[in-house]
This record gives sequence, C-alpha cells and structure tokens, in this order.
Amino acid sequence: MNVRELMLVAPVIPVLVIDDVAKAKPLAEALVAGGLRVLEVTLRTPQALDAMRAMSDVEGAIVGVGTALDGDDLKRAQDQGATFAVSPGFTPELGRAANSINMPLLPGIMTPADIMRARDEGFTELKFFPAAQAGGPSLLKGFAGPFVDTVFCPTGGINANNAKDYLSLDPVLCVGGSWVAPKAMVDAADWAGITKLAAACESLRS
Repeated sequence: MNVRELMLVAPVIPVLVIDDVAKAKPLAEALVAGGLRVLEVTLRTPQALDAMRAMSDVEGAIVGVGTALDGDDLKRAQDQGATFAVSPGFTPELGRAANSINMPLLPGIMTPADIMRARDEGFTELKFFPAAQAGGPSLLKGFAGPFVDTVFCPTGGINANNAKDYLSLDPVLCVGGSWVAPKAMVDAADWAGITKLAAACESLRS
C-alpha cells in the first residue's frame, strides 16, 4: 500500500509505545479485531523493534515504525517487518532514504514552510504534529486553502472527544492517537477493553 491507501484503512492509526514484547502480539490482535489494522510502533523503547516483529505475525495487521528520525531507523524497522514509517518531522535526507528502500513515509510537518519542503520532495500525505499544540483544526483549515492537494494525519493531543473535530475536515484522512491502547489497559492485558475502544473509532467518521 502507498501512504494514502494506508491512511484510508481506518479513521485512527494507533500510536503505540511498547515496553513489554510479550504484550505486542495480543495488543495487535485486539486492535485488529476492533477494526484498526494500521499500527504505528514508536521507537521510544528498546523493545520497539522486537515488538514490530511480533506484531507483523498477526493476520490483518499492517505494522509501521513511528518516531523514525533517519535512514538507519527506517532500515532497522523494515528488517523487523515494518512496512511503512512515520516521522515527527521531515528532512530531504529522510525522504530520500525512505524512497531508496521503498518504505512509504508519512512525514511530520507543523508549518507552511514544512509542507512546502515536503512537497518539494514529492510528499503530499503528511502528519500534522503536534496537532493540538500547533493550532488544532483551525490551523488545518488554514492549510486547506493554499495546499489543495495535500492531506493530513493529525497526531498529538487527539482523543476520543476531539477526533471528530479533525476528521470532519476534508484534508484529514485519519488521525493518530494513543487513547485506543492506554498503558493501564495494556499493562492489565485488558484486550477486550482495547478491542472495544478500537471498534468505537468507526463512528468517528460519521
């Protein structure tokens, strides 16, 4: 899948911080059962790469790497089964590294200049980050005018209560969020509860 296709799979891409590899596979199974198949595993813990490998074995799961900062991050994640990447920002070097290994990349942006730099390198599917802190839905509305062919996945400060505010905007194809896999529920192995949270996301597009 290319990035735009990935963004259309479900309204929410779970942003996952995994510190126990044993919980990676059941977490992926719970999210997929609730309809969230595109999973972003952030490189914020030493266990992240092993978690990607475990989650890649789950039928229906589309596993990607988050918090990717350079080409080495992309390659290490790809070797562990990641099929796409998400970054907090964008550099031409990162974009070229992703293209060189055929890794679909959803790069982060926060300003009009960021968007223009990404577009110069051929990227028109972008992560708006940190969304709440940067200006939220109102700033995205401003972006829609000059950047008519650019679409966004806002991430950062998004939850079940405000996700609709973003998803109601035409340029927003999906949002990223961690509320569908709260740490307390993961620690408690409450997989049924996580599946319920994931399933509730389908109503966010209505």
